[in-house]
Parts: sequence; structure tokens; C-alpha cells
Amino acid sequence: MITSPLHDAPPESDGLTDYDRAHVKLYVRLLDAAADGADWQEVAAVLFGLDPAREPERARHVYEAHLARARWMSTTGYRFLAREEQH
Repeated sequence: MITSPLHDAPPESDGLTDYDRAHVKLYVRLLDAAADGADWQEVAAVLFGLDPAREPERARHVYEAHLARARWMSTTGYRFLAREEQH
């Protein structure tokens, strides 16, 4: 489970946000789970602490929104992190 405050969806931005920086490990775990074919409901419960049986729409939304941002990080956002490391 994550320790930084979690929103139902990451902020929409074409650049790296403080939220992204705080949730890099979460994004990696989401990408790993997706690559392994993990059930989204299990991922929502384990990584987000949500109960998909009680809040199915919210749990699915939180999972999908964060997975989409994780995918963005893996194709685009990582470049911003790399540039920050160089400075």
C-alpha cells in the first residue's frame, strides 16, 4: 500500500508532476502487475486499499487512471525524471 496521499486519478499534465514523483514506485508496481496479467480487482485492493466489491466503479476508475499514467511514465514521463537526475 502507498503512503503518499492518493487521488482517484493522477493530475492530467503533459509534464511530470509532484504527484508522479511521489508515486513512481506505485506506477512500476502497476506496470509489473499488468505485465503479469494480474486481476485488476486484486491490484486495486493490494495497491490502493480499495474494496472492488463495495466500490466497483471507483476501484476500476482509480486502477485504470493510474495505470494509464504509469504507461505514460514508461513512454514519456521517464525522460523528465532522467533530465532532473542530470541537474
